[in-house]
Amino acid sequence: MPVASPSPKMIELNTNLLAVLGIAPQWFDSDAGLATLSGNGDYAQPPIAMAYAAHQFGHWVPLLGDGRAHMLGQIADTTVGSIDVQLKGSGRTRFSRNGDGLATLGSVLREYIVSEAMAGLGIPSTRALAVIGTGKKVMREEVFPGALLVRTARSHIRVGSFQFAATSQGEDGVKALAEFVIAHYFPELTDRQEKYLELLEVVIDRQASLVAQWMLVGFIHGVMNTDNMSIVGETIDYGPCAFMDEFHPEKVFSSIDRNGRYAWGQQPSIALWNLAQFAGTLMPFIHPDANEAETLVKSRLDNFAPQFRHAFNTGMRRKLCIDDSVSSEEISNLSETTLGAMTESQIDFTVFFDLLTRTAAGESSASLLQLFKDDGKGEAWLALWQSLRSDNPDIIKGMREANPAIIARNHRVEEAIEAAVKHRDFSPFHRLCKALADPYNVDPADTKLQTPPSQTERVTQTFCGT
Repeated sequence: MPVASPSPKMIELNTNLLAVLGIAPQWFDSDAGLATLSGNGDYAQPPIAMAYAAHQFGHWVPLLGDGRAHMLGQIADTTVGSIDVQLKGSGRTRFSRNGDGLATLGSVLREYIVSEAMAGLGIPSTRALAVIGTGKKVMREEVFPGALLVRTARSHIRVGSFQFAATSQGEDGVKALAEFVIAHYFPELTDRQEKYLELLEVVIDRQASLVAQWMLVGFIHGVMNTDNMSIVGETIDYGPCAFMDEFHPEKVFSSIDRNGRYAWGQQPSIALWNLAQFAGTLMPFIHPDANEAETLVKSRLDNFAPQFRHAFNTGMRRKLCIDDSVSSEEISNLSETTLGAMTESQIDFTVFFDLLTRTAAGESSASLLQLFKDDGKGEAWLALWQSLRSDNPDIIKGMREANPAIIARNHRVEEAIEAAVKHRDFSPFHRLCKALADPYNVDPADTKLQTPPSQTERVTQTFCGT
């Protein structure tokens, strides 16, 4: 059961999300709503803490699970179908190991901000329904105020869920879980003759698209362990994640990723590695002959790389204002040239594409060229781009829709957290969340949020918050 909050307080209710779900906010603002969402409810149906296994940084861990989360159940009648509702930071479970199962206000605000930033960018994601202060004190490096995140998801089932079923319950457990997933999330597969193979295909397709979308906005998940890969293709578990400032394909922020396993440019290969672990659990049901099953699985996994490249190149085509008359090979070469030039000049990822969008819309290219360390190389790149770019107004409009002007910059996230935790000032948090809800249009009052960090503001490491 969730641990009770001694003095719960609604810090933030996500009315934007409730509007998407088609749910009125009145109950959530009521005493009964606050009690239910703060661990103080009368839970006639006991909450659930889910078990899973994982490869963590490539190392096998046979038993993990929700060590500080309780799933209350599902809201069935929403405009997007049923969604899970989970309390995060709600106390110990059987999977807590030696942890206290609690969450600090800072870690909860961080997940709220970044998950809402992803939603604003149109990238599939779990979302925060509410932030609730618990009145507890939580000990980490020092004493912090405690909080709960009320998290929603289409599903909390992960690749690690299938790995746990395989190791603890064998083939019967995996089959039951696969049947559940198909029935609840992919019902169109229910009567298919090769439904388990098609389940693998749809999960591969969603992950290829998701990782491409991350990379196209400079996002680094930070901890792509198999227990942090959602079966339904949502971004889940915002721990040491970050949006990069200056571009480099080997960029890492996570304090525990010392070897760069989950760097920006490594994310496609890691996704494929995780998918291979998922495929392994389904092998017995794909074909009775093990060799044939392996052949079928390998052919589907081999599709991941071209699917990812297609999704990434399609996104880069939009970001660079390139129409379909330019060949796939040319867009690949332009993308590589662009990213290479950005790496060499240490150019801010978001600023570059924002200024490029402005240039395509008719503004001067002077500010864009100033980003390059070498004037000649900058002018050569600009001439190459001008020779390939489209003048079609619709494609220029689509370019802006692919290039956010504001992202959840690390130093702005930390600024909002520090103001809230140390000074109980939530105005920077509210301001940032409001701007991130519409990241393609900047209120003149929020131009400061676009600015890359100064040397003293730079965040070089992020942490998981547990």
